[in-house]
Amino acid sequence: MERLLTLHVLASGSKGNAYLVEGPDGSLLVDDGLSRRELLRRGTELGVDVGAASACVVTHEHGDHVRGLAVWCRHWHGRLVASEGTAAARPAMEALPFETVVPGEGFSVAGLEVSTFPTSHDVRQPMGVTVRCGGDAVGICTDTGVLTPEAARALTAVRILALESNHDEAMLRGGPYPAYLKARVAGERGHLSNAQAAAALPSLVTAETEAVVAMHLSQENNRPSVAVRCLAAAVGAEPLDALGVHAATPDGRLRVLAAAQDAPVSVF
Repeated sequence: MERLLTLHVLASGSKGNAYLVEGPDGSLLVDDGLSRRELLRRGTELGVDVGAASACVVTHEHGDHVRGLAVWCRHWHGRLVASEGTAAARPAMEALPFETVVPGEGFSVAGLEVSTFPTSHDVRQPMGVTVRCGGDAVGICTDTGVLTPEAARALTAVRILALESNHDEAMLRGGPYPAYLKARVAGERGHLSNAQAAAALPSLVTAETEAVVAMHLSQENNRPSVAVRCLAAAVGAEPLDALGVHAATPDGRLRVLAAAQDAPVSVF
């Protein structure tokens, strides 16, 4: 598979989320939970101009995914896309110039074919995203308590798979969250655990898959090494360093790594 796309994870976690998918002719921003200054700074750190994005897709209305959106749109004039439910979910978002799609629909922008699919979260109408260019593909799925059938179909055989791996189940049970919050996180409209993500990988990962990125890790109920080791075991990968935050299959064909809240990373 020709590598035409790059996934720039600017931030991933409960304090702010933003991802940029870059292709040969333009880029797509997915979510904006960071300030404009921080978003641009992190892009510069990775050598990419986030402000040049041709469109932004908003997956859902939680603050860690939309906190920076209103200010961003005052300085940026690309296409803004979300589900109808997401676009109408917050008073501050109702004035923004959204194009709406039904999860399952798609659109084209800057040489990229963008598809959406429904996810399962405690918001109005959430969705995940796949981006294709030529034969290359990136799939992004976070903030979902279960992997919906539509998500599973969309994410199978993408070259870069960015999949939520939010919490270690034992850490969540024994952690500091109150009972109601533990139930929410572990519920069908909450967040995928390491074990749930790992269980999905054997059916999602194919010969085309080159990178699995553990996304939206909980700072209280997970660790990058814990998530990576769990996902790596599901695909026959082995740790590459003493910290266990990078892994690969023995032939080097498939990498497993974790995205972070404070350290942006580019995945080629």
